[in-house]
Amino acid sequence: MALSDAFLRNYKPRGTDKKQADGDGLSILLKANGGRWWRFSYRRSGKQKTLSLGTYPEVSIREARERRDAARKLLAQGIDPGEDRKVKKAEAVERGANTFETVARAWFDIWKDGKADATARHKLAALENDIFPMLGDVPVTNITPPMVLKVLRHMESRGVGNSVAKAKTAISQVMLHAIQEGKAERNPCPDLRGALKVPPVKHMAAITDPVKVGELLRLIDAYEGMPEVRAALQLAPLVFVRPGELIAARWADIDLDRATWKYFVTKTKTEHLVPLAKQAVAILAGLKAVSRGGEWVFLGEIPKRHISNVTLNAALRRMGYNTADDMSAHGFRALARTLLAEELHIPPEVIEHQLAHAVPDTLGRAYNRTRFLKERTAMMQTWADYLDRLKAGAEVIPLHGAA
Repeated sequence: MALSDAFLRNYKPRGTDKKQADGDGLSILLKANGGRWWRFSYRRSGKQKTLSLGTYPEVSIREARERRDAARKLLAQGIDPGEDRKVKKAEAVERGANTFETVARAWFDIWKDGKADATARHKLAALENDIFPMLGDVPVTNITPPMVLKVLRHMESRGVGNSVAKAKTAISQVMLHAIQEGKAERNPCPDLRGALKVPPVKHMAAITDPVKVGELLRLIDAYEGMPEVRAALQLAPLVFVRPGELIAARWADIDLDRATWKYFVTKTKTEHLVPLAKQAVAILAGLKAVSRGGEWVFLGEIPKRHISNVTLNAALRRMGYNTADDMSAHGFRALARTLLAEELHIPPEVIEHQLAHAVPDTLGRAYNRTRFLKERTAMMQTWADYLDRLKAGAEVIPLHGAA
C-alpha cells in the first residue's frame, strides 16, 4: 500500500527499526530513534543494491517518488544510479577545487611571499571585494573573455577605473597559475585588449616650485603634532624614499656614525642604501634621544606599531594642503626628482638609483645598491643644503654640471 503523509506524521517510533514499502523499489526506513530515511532498492549485475534518497520530511513523499523514478530511468539506460551519484559527486568536488576563488587563493599564498603586508592585504581585498562575487564560484576552465569583461565593466560603472587594470592583471595571474597547475588551458585576459576605457594618468600630488617648497619646509618645522610625525615629515624630503619605507624604518638598519640607512625594497626586491646628509643625521639623532624604545624609528600611538601613511597625509592636511591635488606623502619623491634634475642638474641615472628604481645597467644587470655611491652621497648633502636655503627663503642660484 502506498505511503501517505498522515501515516508518516503519526508514526510512533518503536523499539526496533521498521521498513515500510511504497512501491517500485521505494521504501522508508523508520528508525527506532524517530529518523525516517528514504531508500530505493534495485538489482544491478545480479547484486541487490540500495540508494539513499534523503530523509522525511525534508524530502517529501512526492520528491522521494520523483527521485526513485529518475533512478529507474538510469537503470533502463544501463546506468547504475549509485555509481552515477558517485561520479557526479566526484565531479562536484573537482569543480569545487577548480573554482576561480579556490585557485586564486592558492595562487595568492604563493604570490604574497616576500610582499609587504599592506600590499598583500590590498591584493586580497581586491580579489574578495571585486572579483570573487562574480567569478568566485566559476570553474577556471569555464571562464571566458566576456565573463571577465563583465567584472571589469562593473568596476568601471562604480567609478573605480584606476583599479580596473590591476583587477585584470590579478585575474590574468590567477589564470596563468591555473594553466601551470593543469586546471585550465587558456587565459582569457589577452583577448580583452582595447575593450576597456583607459583612465587618465593621475600623478601623486607634489609641489615642485622652489618657493612653495620653502614654505612647505617651514610649515613642517612648525608642526606641533607628535615628534615622530614631525621628524618623519622633516626626513621625507631629505631621503625621498617611498612613504611605506619611511614609516617602517628600523633603528637596526640605520648607522648614524656612518650616516647610512640600509633596508630591503619589497617593490623591486633589492637592497637599498640611503646616504644620510648631516641634516638627516641630526634629525634622527634628536629623535633617538627622546625615543620611547622599540624597533621602529617612528613609533606610533599604538604600542609596538609605527606611524601610518594616513598619519603623514593627515598632518599635511592640518598644514592646509590638499593631499589629492597639492601635496601628498608620496609627493616628496616627485619633488626631489624634479628639483634635483631641473635646479641642481644631477645626472638622471644617479637620481634614479637613489629613488631605488629598478634601473638595469648597459649589461642588463639589476640595480646595485652601491652603484654611484660616491655621487649619491655628494648629491644627498648638496640636496639637503639646497633645501636649507629654500627653507631660509634665500635666493637660490641653480648649480650647473654634475654634483
